Amino acid sequence: MKILGIEHLAIAVKNIDKSSPFWSHILKLQHRVTETVESEGVITDIYDTGQGKVELLESLGKDSPINSFLENRGPGIHHVCFEVDDINAAIKELRDNDIAILSEDAKVGAEGYKIVFIHPKSTGGVLVELAEKP
Repeated sequence: MKILGIEHLAIAVKNIDKSSPFWSHILKLQHRVTETVESEGVITDIYDTGQGKVELLESLGKDSPINSFLENRGPGIHHVCFEVDDINAAIKELRDNDIAILSEDAKVGAEGYKIVFIHPKSTGGVLVELAEKP
């Protein structure tokens, strides 16, 4: 698999409206989009650094993985996402190397990216997302 760079760093927050001013007004990062991703149970608020993005994640409800994360760990870094050139080739390579992934196939995530998550037990404790641009 070819890693093209860090796509984003995702941060779980309790409330985007309360958390976003730091990123937009204090750090003055360019706001790209706020988007609801029903399939992942989140609202995303994405800021561009010019060399990768910061993605704030707010839970859509009690069944959301972000809600569980916040209840267990509180707000903070949720995952790191790497951009790949070919998500399907990356998934095949992960499987060939017995790396645990959280879904059978790529899903469509925020901004239309094709995504897959790698289980933290295969990465030394960090949730890793791979994403291919649409």
